[in-house]
Amino acid sequence: MGEMPPKNITELKDAIRATHGCESLYVESVPIKEVFKGQAAWEGTVEVFALIDHPKAKRAFAWSYRDGDQNKTVAVLAIPPVDSPQNAVKAAIASKGRGVKKWLSAHRRRKR
Repeated sequence: MGEMPPKNITELKDAIRATHGCESLYVESVPIKEVFKGQAAWEGTVEVFALIDHPKAKRAFAWSYRDGDQNKTVAVLAIPPVDSPQNAVKAAIASKGRGVKKWLSAHRRRKR
């Protein structure tokens, strides 16, 4: 899997700045396949960014996807329990479905 084109990296950095109020540096691209009940819930590449002067997080995970005829961008901070690109995708899926708070609560229960 090749590096993401600079234009897309710039768009994701812009999204991180707009959403989380800080600058970022591209670190790496991580292919993710999230499976739910035996079916692919999401498959794509998550871009990892180092954050500059963010008060709570050192990293962010970002990606773009098509929703109908629109391009959408997601930028998730690496704040526990989100500690990996895989968990960032799970959190984003949960936020669209049943809500982040329920996902976080369930994740914390499993960790105990």
